[in-house]
Amino acid sequence: MAMNDVGRPTRLVAGTGAVAETFTGNKALMLEEPLLFERGSLDTSGVDLPPVPPVPDRLGGLARDAVIGLPGLSEPEAVRHYTRLSRQNYAIDLGIFPLGSCTMKHNPRLNEKMARLPGFADIHPLQPQSTVQGALELIDTLADWLMKLTGMPAVAMSPKAGAHGELCGMLAIRAALDARNDPRRVVLVPESAHGTNPATAAFCGFTVENIPANARGRVDLDALLARLGPDVAAVMITNPNTCGLFEPDLKTIADAVHAAGGYVYCDGANFNAIVGKVRPGDLGVDAMHINLHKTFSTPHGGGGPGSGPVVLSAALAPFAPIPFVRKTAKGTLELVEEDSAATHAGDSFGRMVAFHGQMGMFVRALSYMMSHGADGLRQVSEDAVLNANYVLASLKDLYTAPFAASGPCMHEALFSDDFLDGTGLTTLDLAKAMIDEGFHPMTMYFPLVVHGAMLVEPTETESKASLDQLIGAMRHIATNMLADPDAWRSAPHLAPRRRLDETLAARKPVLGWKEKAA
Repeated sequence: MAMNDVGRPTRLVAGTGAVAETFTGNKALMLEEPLLFERGSLDTSGVDLPPVPPVPDRLGGLARDAVIGLPGLSEPEAVRHYTRLSRQNYAIDLGIFPLGSCTMKHNPRLNEKMARLPGFADIHPLQPQSTVQGALELIDTLADWLMKLTGMPAVAMSPKAGAHGELCGMLAIRAALDARNDPRRVVLVPESAHGTNPATAAFCGFTVENIPANARGRVDLDALLARLGPDVAAVMITNPNTCGLFEPDLKTIADAVHAAGGYVYCDGANFNAIVGKVRPGDLGVDAMHINLHKTFSTPHGGGGPGSGPVVLSAALAPFAPIPFVRKTAKGTLELVEEDSAATHAGDSFGRMVAFHGQMGMFVRALSYMMSHGADGLRQVSEDAVLNANYVLASLKDLYTAPFAASGPCMHEALFSDDFLDGTGLTTLDLAKAMIDEGFHPMTMYFPLVVHGAMLVEPTETESKASLDQLIGAMRHIATNMLADPDAWRSAPHLAPRRRLDETLAARKPVLGWKEKAA
């Protein structure tokens, strides 16, 4: 009988295909919790309230004429219900989150403490600017860090997400073309770029054309150069790309695009792999968004809008959106809300948001930067790359690693399900089996250039012990899948809910609850 590293047996229940013990000793989420309506009774209340005295009807005929239909639960019942549901959510505070391309790293608690300081947490966007000089200074300081780290002369701070940042950059490119009466409207997007890139370009009115990847997982330079012409407005390229690989020809590409009259948009979602090591501005990039949650450890979304600042080249800086922070002649800071020749270059494409970005994310990001310093940020990217290559080296003898022969990866390791050929099993089956081990699955079926893709990003915040447990579980699953394929077609076996028909759930979701007839 196989044993894991703490002496627990890892075996299947004979004849059932069910897992009795897992490699990690975890048994998924264990707690079974019914719906709120199934726990409570519709004809009782968990709270005793005095009778409501008669009052005049002020609802204009809109008073409820039927029971409200909410289940009555006591306070401990309600607390237990939602606490148990919370245990069915996987989170970075529970364990490693190996989603490739998403960079689910630890959010330092110091950053959270700084964001909750009253001078930042309690301000209002409509306050007089004289009363929020500290906040404006923080935004200006963060902007300065971003420009220095990227080697770019300008930055737009207001976009509230990565895709929103893409939109900002492409609108700036569109405005620059319009300013010179240039009708070109074709955007070239490599296969290895992020999936939002073509959607953003199309949303801005551009026609998108695909550029293939070469056998090494990078953009096909010859194909891209051959397609350049007077109708090409821009190239959108992700570097490092979605295969987890650095694009070494980006400077050559940028020079060629500029010579042809176009612009270079770089998807900076993977900047966390090169921060402190490479400045995109030195590679000829005209616009690049930065996901603060990926590179600078702010929460994903932050309970609301996230933040995706966009750095801009000198050619695009005049077209940046408003508002923006500027220092006055008196040394104070102001938020410029109107675009004119007197306040800006007069060429801004306009406003993207009502106010100026997401203050909570700005505070967290600057706190992260100042905690690490320049040398610390460089080490962050080095450690992220080291961890990803450790995962790649530890699994490539068992999992198919399509680009391992091309050399080291960057911050994420890419595998395919080719090693499962002949078993009838797929990436989805393997991902479901990871749930039984207590892990959130890796990113599946992305990027599209690899069949059955499995993209693993360990980030720099995971220890070797954490990585070893993930690697051990992935090897255990793959080895047993190859030895006994039939036992894994119905995973997960230990989760509160078993294998679902996800296609049916997406096409015919049940959005309401009705009590079953007795």
